[in-house]
Amino acid sequence: MDLAHLLATVTLGPVLLMQGRGVRKRTPRLPEAAGPRAGHRGAGPDLRLLILGDSAAAGVGCDHQDDAVCGHLVRQLADHHTVHWRLEAQTGRTTADTLAHLRSLPREPADAVLVSLGVNDVTAGLHTGTWLAQQAELVGQLRALCGAPQIWLTVVPPMGHFPALPQPLRGYLGAQARRFNTALTRWAGTQPDVAILNPALPLDPTLMASDGFHPGPAAHRAWAQAAADAIQASRFSAQTTLRPAPPAPASAA
Repeated sequence: MDLAHLLATVTLGPVLLMQGRGVRKRTPRLPEAAGPRAGHRGAGPDLRLLILGDSAAAGVGCDHQDDAVCGHLVRQLADHHTVHWRLEAQTGRTTADTLAHLRSLPREPADAVLVSLGVNDVTAGLHTGTWLAQQAELVGQLRALCGAPQIWLTVVPPMGHFPALPQPLRGYLGAQARRFNTALTRWAGTQPDVAILNPALPLDPTLMASDGFHPGPAAHRAWAQAAADAIQASRFSAQTTLRPAPPAPASAA
């Protein structure tokens, strides 16, 4: 454990525990977005998409999946592809929960996977090294389950800006979220099929969900735009790499 994190945990432990209980008690539990969790849309080359994760991926903060990250992402990708999409997300899921869920799923190929995990691991007090090992195991399971997809790991959101969290709990969780992201980014840089997605989400409290803890529709839209741009760029790069070079011009006699 990072020395500063350990010192904060020991020094502020009773206060953090009390504040955490208070947040859980007074924060409204918003439902997951209504709407389908699988389907196909668009025209063009097939693109098989899997969205995986926690309450944010499940669309909490939006009334319907059309307004959540899944709906926005499918619509944007469908401008260029026939998108075959599937959403496997649930409120409260940690990385360990998601690993267990993946073990119950049948093998089904995917071309791109978008992952949203980490907030529940931060609030559970998971050690950074333990979380990173679980993320690596998750990637391994996705490779086995989905073939050889491009895997996009969304950073843990800036919890230090969540209006539902009082200080010092907000700063404490925000610092741990940053540690998670630093470790994850370093590790992802060593993996050829893994990339970090760090969308520029609006941090204005009025643009968050009514619980002050989840992204609102504007944040879901920005997140989906960043994911769509990244997936499109990755596929264009792969196609360019695989495209045969044009024949050399014949030399003059």
